[in-house]
Amino acid sequence: MRTLAAIVLLLFTPLAAGSDEQVFESEAAFVARAFAGAEPQAQTLWVQGALRERLEDALGERVGLRLRYWLHEGRSAWVLDRVGKDHPITSGFVVGASGIEQVAVLIYRESRGWEVKHDFFTRQFLGARLNDKGRLDRTVNNITGATLSVRAMQRMARAALILHEQIAPRPER
Repeated sequence: MRTLAAIVLLLFTPLAAGSDEQVFESEAAFVARAFAGAEPQAQTLWVQGALRERLEDALGERVGLRLRYWLHEGRSAWVLDRVGKDHPITSGFVVGASGIEQVAVLIYRESRGWEVKHDFFTRQFLGARLNDKGRLDRTVNNITGATLSVRAMQRMARAALILHEQIAPRPER
């Protein structure tokens, strides 16, 4: 009887582990916070050509045909998904002229690596920009046991910076 119970437990454990979805903030709340209540209308960016290639290189996976974003006074907000180990991590990024201004993990679905939601981790991205090789201009410290989640966050940060470059108004010279 004990063996049967152990087998049943082993059969259903992966299902339980894969269904852990922690919602920390809604997309609407993130956007409202990003723009201090002056929430702009959502806009759509069609992803094609060279932009598609850059994004797929940054994210390490295929991207959809279009992405939603919010733009107000030169600052853009993006809600992006990237698979950590097995499940998507949904994060919000606000990008301005000085680089990344805000980062928040909105939904975390993995069984490990949830530490990436904390300020001690996300603060590392503040002020980050792309270097001349199209990579983040800084090293982001890893978290033991959360390597794949850390990499997913780095990839999304890079993608948010690429996307902001695409839509941000260019300063006149």
